[in-house]
Amino acid sequence: MTEVPLAGCAGCIGSGRPGYVVDWCEDGAEMKPRWKRCPKLCTPASREETIERLTRQRDEQRARQQEQSPTGQAAPAADTPRPAPSATPAHPASTRPVPAYRGRPERATAPAARSASARRSTSATPPAAVRRWPAVALDYADDGWNLDIREVPAPAGRKLTDWVSWLGTGLPLRVDRLHEAGRSGDGMVCLTESAVKALGLPAALPTTDKALAALKKKLDTAAAGVGMEVSEEIGPVFHVFRRSGSAGGPKASVRVIVTPWLGQGSEKQKTTTGMTATLAALPDGRPDAVTLARRIRAFVSDVGIAPGVTPATSSMALLEAVRPRFEPYEDEEGHWKRRLRDGALPSGDTSVAQAAGARHPLTRELLNRREAVCEEEDFKWWARPLTEAEAALKWAVAVDVCASYLSVTQTLPLPVGPLQHVTEPAWTPKTAGLWWCDFTTLETDPLLPHPATFHGMPPTGPGWYATPTVSYMTSEYGFDAASITDALLPALQDDEGRPQGTAPILKEWTIRIREAYKRVYGVLGLADGQDPEEFLAAYATHTDIDPDDTDRVDALVLATLYKQLYKGGIGKWTDSARKAHPDENDWLEKVVAHWSYRPELRFQIISAARIAGHRRMRKTYQKTGRAPFAVNVDSYLYAAEEPSPLELLTPPEKGKPVAGVLRLGIAPGSSKHESSIPMPAILEIMETGQHPSRLVHFYATDGTALPDAEENGDTQP
Repeated sequence: MTEVPLAGCAGCIGSGRPGYVVDWCEDGAEMKPRWKRCPKLCTPASREETIERLTRQRDEQRARQQEQSPTGQAAPAADTPRPAPSATPAHPASTRPVPAYRGRPERATAPAARSASARRSTSATPPAAVRRWPAVALDYADDGWNLDIREVPAPAGRKLTDWVSWLGTGLPLRVDRLHEAGRSGDGMVCLTESAVKALGLPAALPTTDKALAALKKKLDTAAAGVGMEVSEEIGPVFHVFRRSGSAGGPKASVRVIVTPWLGQGSEKQKTTTGMTATLAALPDGRPDAVTLARRIRAFVSDVGIAPGVTPATSSMALLEAVRPRFEPYEDEEGHWKRRLRDGALPSGDTSVAQAAGARHPLTRELLNRREAVCEEEDFKWWARPLTEAEAALKWAVAVDVCASYLSVTQTLPLPVGPLQHVTEPAWTPKTAGLWWCDFTTLETDPLLPHPATFHGMPPTGPGWYATPTVSYMTSEYGFDAASITDALLPALQDDEGRPQGTAPILKEWTIRIREAYKRVYGVLGLADGQDPEEFLAAYATHTDIDPDDTDRVDALVLATLYKQLYKGGIGKWTDSARKAHPDENDWLEKVVAHWSYRPELRFQIISAARIAGHRRMRKTYQKTGRAPFAVNVDSYLYAAEEPSPLELLTPPEKGKPVAGVLRLGIAPGSSKHESSIPMPAILEIMETGQHPSRLVHFYATDGTALPDAEENGDTQP
């Protein structure tokens, strides 16, 4: 790193004005900066002497850090023992047709709780008088620097060193933590095209190693002048930071987003900034810094965290933000450390062979021995022959369940600890696990898919089923839970005595995403409580938006991301990551050993969502005699006289809506009108042996054929 003379002493280095520091003060509801005399009351001579001393101390500190070898906390996946396949008796496969953080003293050898005077503040939010923003857009015009948040001060000058110095002055940019045991996140500065030009940065991200190295050197030189550093890799997004104890000022870290560079760089950089690029895109596809900053602020306000690399990783970041795995504690020597909290999901490969995921070697070993694995999935490509009465109707109406996963995850019990084999288990619907059940002798509704299988056909033998499936089969179809001989249930404690068992670990996660989901759809004119006709009319036009209507354009972009957020998060529990980790050993070490790889949690969620859908269609069938003739995931096809789902609805009873039936609306678990298909087209495709859901994207809701159907149509696997 290039070293240049520092301006200031220990009290005013990095302020951009030797002998003075930036002081923040309240002006009404605003926070404004002002110059304040250096607290060290330095002189030019004392500043020079102090700079030499601090530079020498910094060099000595770096030398000591290089001599120390880093220690990692996570053990390699290869050192983590996995349950042997033989630990559970062989089960042949059938033939297919959270509470608030309160803190706690260190266990066993820990000293008594520290005195009140020694406790540090555990407030999860900053004082009300100090307002901080997660992101701001920086632009440059003829009159100088402009920011889209006027309370944030502008850089003092146009030079690159002025800008870097500004980043280290303690700007009111931060993503506040959501939990007392959590961590806050870096604020973001989004540069416009004119700002990039004013700073002397290239208009496009360099593509050659030589040009990238020159750019890196330029940024490093500017940063070193004010005691700052720049992240090793320069791309569309990089960090500018000052380490704790470094000369130049207090610890600082800001994420810089060079908006014109989004979509450029290496394939890795394009992937890691894909979600940011989506947020930055105008209706015509061009990236815009002001739009990006505005949408980031909306995203953080709605969800509580900054957008991550992908919706799936953002989903896991949200879960860790609202339910931190670690908590701070003070040891007997007065040092602050971190440890796992009670109820934290453990790291390491905790998979059991029956629920290890399709790519896991334990699953392959079990399948090679023709033993059963858990197959809890959404309904996929189920269909039955139409009755004569259904075939005589004119239309097939497709309805799609809105946010089906969010309708079940808030109170759903999930296994915290790793699953362990239990013989002759005591059945309870409050314990999340997998149960060895035989549903082959049970009679179910002939016009509905079988509730316990993803293919909708009756099972041909016993299998491993998640708790929601077993509970439904017990309460609705008379399954005898006493016949269960084996189960895979979560351990009640870990090796250190921390409680695990079962808990609704997605409660806060669900609340955050549901509220975000409801807000953006409210902006688009869709809200809970709308009558069916009003909802259908609003939904039919909710994507018809004037490009100049920024509120609705932003809401539509965010609605898509929030949908990807919860769907990607559910899928992340069983992340095969074949593209990112083609090598199996690398995948086992970096993905499977991570706390977020828990296929058994996904099985519980998918089971609960599928059962909730079956419960609705069964009650609708009991009340109206209407049953879907085809189901694919959340899409249900009903025969109807008109190209509208209104005739499928259950009439009110005693002046009140009937609970638990098919309902139209935007709320999670309600349904929206997806398509209306002429019945002759349905009969024709079914005669060829193809699934009728293939036609859903070929027709509009009024039954007219779509001109680009060939491009948008779904495909049957």
